[in-house]
Parts: sequence; structure tokens; C-alpha cells
Amino acid sequence: MAEVVWTEPALGDLDAIADYIALDDPVAAQALMHRVFAHVGQLAEHPDGGSKPAELKGWRYRQIVEPPCRVLYRHENDVVYVLHVIRAEQQLRKRRLSARGKSD
Repeated sequence: MAEVVWTEPALGDLDAIADYIALDDPVAAQALMHRVFAHVGQLAEHPDGGSKPAELKGWRYRQIVEPPCRVLYRHENDVVYVLHVIRAEQQLRKRRLSARGKSD
């Protein structure tokens, strides 16, 4: 079983998305947080279960989608690093993800 490690920037991303949703619907924001954490928690047993993001062909990153979020992560040596959370409709910027990947 893999250990799941959330980076501070990824937690900040998720908080920002939830805060925006909470402006209109605090209950929906809380439900989103629970769904994302539950989905990411499944990576402990299935760390390679996510798909490879289309914009990162050939890279070592994977994603899971819990609408409206995309959660980008990297699996190395029984550790899943959650690096980035973005809105599902957003394109991922490779440079930003690379910078986060170097900080662990």
C-alpha cells in the first residue's frame, strides 16, 4: 500500500476552489472536499489507477478527476505525491507542475 502525501500547494489549490464554490453554496464546497479526499485516498491501494494527462505525454505524472477538479500526482517508491489541483476545464501548465515536483 502506498502512502499518500499532499503538498502544501495542492492543498492550497483545493482550498481556493472550495472557497470559490462556497461563496454560492457552502454545502457543495464541503461535499466537494470530501469527494476529492476520498478519491485521492483510493490511490493508496491503486497508485497507478489515474490516467496520464493529455498535455503531459511521456511524463511521469498521472491524474484523477473528481468534477470539477483534476488532481495531478506522481507515484514514486510506494509514495503518491499530490502536486496540483486545478479546475477540470483548465489546461495544465507543465512549468508549474515541474516546479512543484522538484520541491518534495
